[in-house]
Amino acid sequence: MLQYHGLKNGIRVLLEPLSHVRSVSIGVYVANGSRDEPSEWSGVSHLLEHMYFKGTARHNARELAEVLDSLGGHVNAYTTKEYTCYHAKVLDEHAKRLLDTLSEMLFESEFAADELEREKRVVLEEIKMYEDNPEEAVHDLILETAFDRDMLGANILGTEESLERLDRKVLIEYAANAYTPDRMVISVCGHFDPHEMLTWIEASFSQAKGSAQQPPLRRPPQYTPKSVYLPKSIEQVHVCVAYEGIHYNHKDAQALVVLNNILGASSSSRLFQDIREERGLAYNVFSYHSAFRDTGLFVLAFGTAQDQAKEVLARMDHLIASLLHDGVTESEMQKSKDQLRGSLLLSLESTSSRMSRIGKNELLLQRTIEVEEAIDEMMSVTREDIARIAQTIFSGTRAIAAVGAPGLETLFAAGELQ
Repeated sequence: MLQYHGLKNGIRVLLEPLSHVRSVSIGVYVANGSRDEPSEWSGVSHLLEHMYFKGTARHNARELAEVLDSLGGHVNAYTTKEYTCYHAKVLDEHAKRLLDTLSEMLFESEFAADELEREKRVVLEEIKMYEDNPEEAVHDLILETAFDRDMLGANILGTEESLERLDRKVLIEYAANAYTPDRMVISVCGHFDPHEMLTWIEASFSQAKGSAQQPPLRRPPQYTPKSVYLPKSIEQVHVCVAYEGIHYNHKDAQALVVLNNILGASSSSRLFQDIREERGLAYNVFSYHSAFRDTGLFVLAFGTAQDQAKEVLARMDHLIASLLHDGVTESEMQKSKDQLRGSLLLSLESTSSRMSRIGKNELLLQRTIEVEEAIDEMMSVTREDIARIAQTIFSGTRAIAAVGAPGLETLFAAGELQ
């Protein structure tokens, strides 16, 4: 049974003990992401995530890596637009030591100047790696295109110029406000005694102090429908077509999940079957929705030969028009629900998935959603719900981002792909 606890310093703790496994998955979630950064410090959240692995008052970077490796599991971290997560999966016998090490990293890191300069070079290589992968880069480009006047559109990794401005003093100042107890959630799932686990967490994380400064009130980011083309010497063109989406607390969030699965998130989806299976126009073609606290972005993506881009876009337009005119059938809606239900239930077999689900629900939604509740909500979606959210999404204007060989820029400038 899922348990909720609040530490005296404000950290929220979620415990889900399971008796039939030997693993323990632990996630420390911090309500700070790249969109919360000042523009001049773009990339600071991601760089901080790296630096928490680069040495503490007790262990230098190499020693810390050896400690983490000795746990025999998987320890990692990632930064998103709205939060940062430090997560691990280890044998139950290593859970206490893992908590101690995570606490040491988050509250005793020294941000040594030499390590910082080295890690900034590493992040620069990470930026170049993504830029060299157009299939990945186009998804960053569509966010930059659609929200170009807000930090939501800024690259999580930052830029070479912004990284240059990030020194040890900046990191310490930023971490002091971002990594406060009231912005932290600890999620634990697996084989453990709840009372013992809570005692360990209190011992390891009670040292966290302070509270976050209230951020200035911000309006939701302005969606900007336009086209951007990035020339690269590659064979294919990679394209993202985006529409303004919805925030993750929206009443039609579950309807959009079902719609997305029908339209492009599965191998039986309309996009996949029409564009890949029937016409052979693309290898990768799919859709997804990125939800944020105050907005969202619904994206249709594909990669194809340069001379086929217009045809693929025309097929997408046809499929969307058909969806708006005819809706979805009862049969495909039910198949989509059954598939989503199966995926959710299968994910419960992983302590990492369960830990992630309950941690993010608490951090982003400030509530616990039982699996049965989530399934019931999803299964209650109607064809009318799907028609309503489809109209909401696709009645708006679209943004387009593409990465391909030089020469196609004129197509976008002339509006031929719009």
